[in-house]
Amino acid sequence: MDTIGFVGGGNMAEAMMRGIITAHVYQPVNIYVSDIRAERLKYLAEKYNVVTLGDNAELAEKVDILVLSVKPQNLIDALQSVKGRLKGDVLIISIVAGKKIANISAELGDVAIVRVMPNTPALVDEGASALFANEKAEHKLDKARLIFLCIGESLVVDDEDLIDAVTAVSGSGPAYFFLLMDEMIKAAVQLGLSEDFAKTLVLQTAKGSALLASLADKDGETPAQLSRKVATPGGTTEAAFKVFADGNFGPMVTAALTRACERSHELSAG
Repeated sequence: MDTIGFVGGGNMAEAMMRGIITAHVYQPVNIYVSDIRAERLKYLAEKYNVVTLGDNAELAEKVDILVLSVKPQNLIDALQSVKGRLKGDVLIISIVAGKKIANISAELGDVAIVRVMPNTPALVDEGASALFANEKAEHKLDKARLIFLCIGESLVVDDEDLIDAVTAVSGSGPAYFFLLMDEMIKAAVQLGLSEDFAKTLVLQTAKGSALLASLADKDGETPAQLSRKVATPGGTTEAAFKVFADGNFGPMVTAALTRACERSHELSAG
């Protein structure tokens, strides 16, 4: 069986470990993780029985798949620590935000690299991840995609520049929904509901709506069609929609995602 190693044992790396163990894609004995925090390694070893190492180079020598899961500002140090110690046919998977494949190959040379933009719902196995593979990694793309299918949905893009759009839509996307939920809770309190009561209503409504939209999509029904079903003529929802329309809600969403995409490109360009 392949071995997989994580350089960096943060929350997303933990989500990936838990997902691949739960799905029986990898056994704990074949999963390695290194981190500068001894207490973090102790926690991961105790909770998941994975193999922990304090040295990135030692990890690099043991694994067939190496996941870069460090902070962007620590990427160069991480790459230099494994340079020259990798297996010849290693697959590099990078979940480092804002760092292009070129940034990695500049340090490691001509190796197979898959760049991935996951998102935080992966922490509850409901993530949305987009993958891009360089030419050398194309024949290993299915192997990389399987890992991310263990923590949600996994899609492939054929142009690395599209990762900026993915970042704007799904990478930052959870925060947009959280913002809407927060504002709905605040508005509900102003309308006289207690905060706990409002929070329960809003969170359950968000959860139920997302599930309903997902199930309806399988039958070919779009979110727009679901919306129209709720918004009966002359009703309360239609009244709220008029306020949204008057405030240019649609164009505002487009402008916000466009700016997020532009910022992602700026960060990737350095």
